[in-house]
Parts: sequence; C-alpha cells; structure tokens
Amino acid sequence: MSTEMNMNVKPELNLKIRHMRKSDVDNIMRIEKKAFNSPWHKDGFKSELTLNRFAHYFVLCSGSRLIAYAGMWVIIDESHLTTLAVDESYRGLGVGKLLLEFMITKAYQSGAVRMSLEVRPSNKSARRLYAGHGFVVRGKRENYYPDEDAFIMINDELDKWAKESRRRLNSVFGK
Repeated sequence: MSTEMNMNVKPELNLKIRHMRKSDVDNIMRIEKKAFNSPWHKDGFKSELTLNRFAHYFVLCSGSRLIAYAGMWVIIDESHLTTLAVDESYRGLGVGKLLLEFMITKAYQSGAVRMSLEVRPSNKSARRLYAGHGFVVRGKRENYYPDEDAFIMINDELDKWAKESRRRLNSVFGK
C-alpha cells in the first residue's frame, strides 16, 4: 500500500462532508447527469435515503456548494460502494480521492472488512482511483450497464486502507 496520496486539495475550498439529505437530490442530479452515461433517477436517491436501512450516503461541499457525493451499503462485514461522483469543475483537485477515503473509513468504522464496487472498463480514471486505494479487479458483470459490462473491484484490506485514509482525512479536515 502506498502511503503517498499526492492529493491537491486546496485549503481555500473550505471542504465539509455531511450526510446526504433529500433536499440535496436536485444538486446531486446536476452532477449525476454529467458524470454518468446511465444516471440514476432522482427517486433512486430518495429511496436510498428513506427506505434502505443499509445505505450510507454523503455529500462533499465547498462552502455551501455541493461538489461531490458518494453512497454505500454496509451489511454485516461487507460494504458496497454504490456511487461516487464529482462535479466536473472540481475534478483533478483530489476531491474524488478524499471522498473515497472517507467512504473507506466510514465502512471500516461500521464494521466492514472489505468493500466492493462495479466500474465501467472504459472508465480508466475511476479504475486508477480505485486501484490506487487497494481495489483489485476480481470479476466481471456482463451487461451491467446498458452499453457495457462492469468490472467488479474489491478491497479485501479495508483495515489497512482505513488507517491510511484516516490520517489523510485528519490532515485535510484538521481533526
């Protein structure tokens, strides 16, 4: 595991992470529609927030502007990253890395020992992000997306990555 995170998160971004609210969904949809070829419907987010007891959804804000979001399910000792997206004007600033580290830490704190996710084979930047945080391709789901298969990536060393992520989060958020 690399201890060099090489993140460019600027202090002037005034970043805060908080639980996602139903009132965030319109802003989330703005990002969702630009980030994904097959975006979720807003009712999907609302359902996750109100009906899924395994769901944990968070937003990352720069000041009062919602700039990224992520969600996961935690069931017993397994976590599954359901979504992670960053506003296009904030990409390349380390925001996605920061949010992924937060999700890894939260999953571990919730009792998870591993995390899985699906990612498009064509999404090389997302695959690099996940691989750089201990995720390894372990399989493929055929026809997962309307136009493409999905790679299944798994991090089986969540404890190690959570400890490293916690250090990075503390340096960014000053905790």
